[in-house]
Amino acid sequence: MAVYDLEEQEQISELKAWWAQYGNLVVALAVAAAVASVGWQGWQWYQNRSAVAAGGLYYAVQQAAEQQDAHKAREAAGRLIGEYPGTVSAQLGALLSAALQFEAGDLVNARAPLEWAADKGKDPALRDLARLRLAAVLLQQGELEAALARLQPAPSAAYKARFDDLRGDILAAQGKLVEARAAYQGAIDALAGDGDEAVTLREVVRVKLESLGV
Repeated sequence: MAVYDLEEQEQISELKAWWAQYGNLVVALAVAAAVASVGWQGWQWYQNRSAVAAGGLYYAVQQAAEQQDAHKAREAAGRLIGEYPGTVSAQLGALLSAALQFEAGDLVNARAPLEWAADKGKDPALRDLARLRLAAVLLQQGELEAALARLQPAPSAAYKARFDDLRGDILAAQGKLVEARAAYQGAIDALAGDGDEAVTLREVVRVKLESLGV
């Protein structure tokens, strides 16, 4: 037993020496781990809370759109963009409000949220959609070069036909008929599917192409 007692005393002495050397580091690491855990949980809570709040504001934009109230939609979308810019709800709200302003003939207030959604939105596909709609607004405002610039770079494949179609419209407005024809043909080629929407859009673009007469 004396041997075990001696070994225990030696182990205790070694433990004390080790703790004297590394104890502060161990405590610091433990505290850091605890803080990191609390911080992560806090961030998750904040993210969830933000998503719920953003969803509520997006619902307000939807309600305003259903009531055709462009002013309320603009206010709710403005709050959504200002308070929760990192959410997909903010992009969706910007797009929905812009559509309502466009339908009301208010191109200035349609343009602003689209510029934000195109330049600062979180989701790449929604950024492409915002660029497409923004280019259409710029075309209506007569800013043809700016409209063309918004169609660059190339979008995802899902939007290629619509980008080419709108590019054709802009080029035709500039009197660049040969280039417009190439853009329209690109749109037709991209609409290879047989779905009703693809067939309808393909026929619309074909009419535009034939109307160029070149």
